[in-house]
Amino acid sequence: MKNIDTAFKYVRGFSILVIIACAVICCYTVGRSFQTVSRMQDKVYILAAGKAMEAYASDRKDNVPVEARDHIKTFHQFFFTLDPDDKVIKTNVTKALYLADESAKRIYDDLKENGFYSGIISGNISQTIHIDSVKVDTRDYPYRFKCFSRQNIIRTTSILKRSLITEGSLRNVSRSDNNPHGFLIERFNTIENRDLTIENRK
Repeated sequence: MKNIDTAFKYVRGFSILVIIACAVICCYTVGRSFQTVSRMQDKVYILAAGKAMEAYASDRKDNVPVEARDHIKTFHQFFFTLDPDDKVIKTNVTKALYLADESAKRIYDDLKENGFYSGIISGNISQTIHIDSVKVDTRDYPYRFKCFSRQNIIRTTSILKRSLITEGSLRNVSRSDNNPHGFLIERFNTIENRDLTIENRK
């Protein structure tokens, strides 16, 4: 009877150890499985020209500075790139106004009322913009920005180069086809818009 009782204790102890080991292995396996599935969900495979390319998903907060700078550049390119064509001007400005609030619309209305766009068309003037740099402060929301750029105003006889510095803030909005980055420019303001050089065209 003593040997049977001792053997039963050994078997019970061994069984408890096996159960604990199985539970630990199961928990580890489940945890690793969730990690693997999570990693796989962050990967996207894109088929291009018959080849599979791997892309990785990331949180928006990782890309906020990049997306914000591109949003600001896109707005400036649409708003300040002008050609002597009424349809081109309206198309570009309309695209730009999807990216900003009434502060940009107010600037557009003032320019239109003062005959700026009519002068562009009647004088066969083209205007292009080159973005030098965009500084965005993402530490505080809404995000403040400052954009440094240069304008080329091309007339029939000359090319005028100007320095343009603007500022404003960004707030988050829903993404759409017209606003793919999901930002809206607010309190848009021109700090500097001065002539740099003028070149005669030959």
